[in-house]
Amino acid sequence: MLTIPTDAREADGTIAWDKTTMVLVTARSGGTTGLGWTYGPAACADIISSLFTPLVVGTDAMSVPGTWREMVRAGRNDTRPGVVGYALGAVDTALWDLKARLLGLSLADLFGRVHDDVPVYGSGGFTTYDDARTTEQLTHWAIEQRIPRVKIKIGESWGSRMDRDIHRIRLARKVIGDDTQLFVDANGGYTIKQAVRLMGDVADARVTWFEEPVSSDDLTGLALIRGMIDADVAAGEYGSDVGYFQRMCAAGAVDCLQVDATRAGGYTGWLQAVAVAAGHGLQVSGHCAPHLHAPVAAATPNLRHLEWFHDHVRIESMLFEGTLDPAGGTITPDPSRPGNGLTVREGVAAGYETQTPG
Repeated sequence: MLTIPTDAREADGTIAWDKTTMVLVTARSGGTTGLGWTYGPAACADIISSLFTPLVVGTDAMSVPGTWREMVRAGRNDTRPGVVGYALGAVDTALWDLKARLLGLSLADLFGRVHDDVPVYGSGGFTTYDDARTTEQLTHWAIEQRIPRVKIKIGESWGSRMDRDIHRIRLARKVIGDDTQLFVDANGGYTIKQAVRLMGDVADARVTWFEEPVSSDDLTGLALIRGMIDADVAAGEYGSDVGYFQRMCAAGAVDCLQVDATRAGGYTGWLQAVAVAAGHGLQVSGHCAPHLHAPVAAATPNLRHLEWFHDHVRIESMLFEGTLDPAGGTITPDPSRPGNGLTVREGVAAGYETQTPG
């Protein structure tokens, strides 16, 4: 388990933080090691060691979906949403990575590559940033790295600072110019009418993606907003199982479904979620953990893009050899590197290790 301080205090519309916890899992067969992880609470490590490790040891490395099913069954009484789901995601992604490495295949090719390149969007723009820091970050993505889509956080202080939200949206548009797509994420901080009014107030900024304008649990509210604004409405990052995604899609709540494999049960859960979205005629967008998602995103026919999230990009670039370059707005999983193509920088990781619970 690793705890990494942020490079500055960060917040979105509803919460603030100054560190991120990564739970890293390795799965071994002979001399081959697979790598998986999740971003979640320290309790994930306890669930992995006490519940999943005894169950996984000795299973067939080629039968990942079968092992996944047994882990889901074992976690029933502990409830899958939340800590158990995060732990499941870390173990499942490690098992798929192990299988790919044993077969000498990249993960994207094991799943069946559909896209050579995976589109990404720059994501950060925290509400704690001043104008200078926001400008610096947006310039880095849109101008220096030529990423044609960027996202900032809004909904500051549970929607009570709409004046500052409007200022920051207009600032973002000024910095990135006319040709870069502008996304915003309220993290559920607004009411329905607040969200609709905001889009009217900043119509000149041409926002094309409005993430969680209201709580992702408010499917009716999301659907109402979707019908009243031009920007695409997105949600789904907290989805933990196929039923969650089915309910969200069936409610007509989103234009694009977000899926996070680290929360939704790993790659096995991702593949289920994207099939649900496809059945409703929807594209999907990968939430955070970009280097974990890149291989499976490349194998997803109905992919729209993947979040190049500042915190996780920074952490993964520090900890892993083999990270990807988003210049031009896409990343390309290397078919010549088995598995996810990453190796842990053990010396760096050791500096962030914290005590595993239990």
